[in-house]
Amino acid sequence: MTKEDVLKALSTVEEPDLKKDLVTLNMIQNIDIQGDKLTFTVVLTTPACPLKELIRQRCETAIHTLISSDIKVFINMTASVTSVRENTPLLPQVRNIVAVASGKGGVGKSTVTANLAMALVQTGAKVGIIDADIFGPSMPTMFNCESARPGLFTKDGKQMLIPVEQYGVKLLSIGFLAPPDDAVVWRGPMASSALRQFIGDTEWGELDYLLIDMPPGTSDIHLTLVQTVPVTGAVIVTTPQKVALADAQKGLAMFRQKQINVPILGVIENMAYFTPDELPDNKYYIFGKDGGKVLANRNEVAFLGEIPLVQSIRESGDKGKPFVTQENNPTAEAFKIVAEKLAQNIAIRNAA
Repeated sequence: MTKEDVLKALSTVEEPDLKKDLVTLNMIQNIDIQGDKLTFTVVLTTPACPLKELIRQRCETAIHTLISSDIKVFINMTASVTSVRENTPLLPQVRNIVAVASGKGGVGKSTVTANLAMALVQTGAKVGIIDADIFGPSMPTMFNCESARPGLFTKDGKQMLIPVEQYGVKLLSIGFLAPPDDAVVWRGPMASSALRQFIGDTEWGELDYLLIDMPPGTSDIHLTLVQTVPVTGAVIVTTPQKVALADAQKGLAMFRQKQINVPILGVIENMAYFTPDELPDNKYYIFGKDGGKVLANRNEVAFLGEIPLVQSIRESGDKGKPFVTQENNPTAEAFKIVAEKLAQNIAIRNAA
């Protein structure tokens, strides 16, 4: 058995999403042969890859089928998150910027953002959140760090912010800079200026994913974001009822306008159904059924999944510990599945 034999066998294994073989994609590294023992590394496009076990099984099958069934195969699965953001003066170490948006308020967009971030961190990704909802910041509450303040340091004669870090997520919000009980009464240009400072005057360091929790609707903030940095894509959060879907459609259409042109990574349906704790197998479709799925299909974008309406999700947000951190909870698994699909779609978009 030689290194060339191994590469030839593994060149028959296709990456399910990118539709090319692992060798062509340079995903096979560190091949080590010791007698009948073979060790190599598969470098995935994201640590949140939902197909990692399938890829592992196909690699083992290829080696045993095309070389020898007696070989002991040891595969290390690692990841290097892909990016199309090269030579960018702003946020040069941030691989992917994802806008999480909704057409209207009250659909749970901030809750979804917080839990997606935590789910990605749990896979080993480096994640940050910019709370761009200047007039209704909620990330300080959801991460139990309302009294925290960003750090300051001087770089090249310019004062820079250092994000607050909680549960492994880097955070920046106007809620850290303004008294919690005071209203932020600003005109649009002032809010846009704050967002530009969060992007350009902050030391974010190396991040795989920077999630931008957008305000509801279509406003100056949305235009400022897409004019300031190249955005990898947008995620649309909606609830199933007709009035929410109508506004979500407008939000989705905004990102597709010629002067904005941001890819839609998918639709997430929040509060899809109600499941009471005492009847965990029951589903009550209070706001209607499959509205988010219909929206995704109509616009020919991915449907990333549905999140149920569960009391403990709200309670976790109020306590400042994202719900997805709960172990062995089927509802928490729903957030993890959505996060994996989002990471998967980002990798596909970057490859294309």
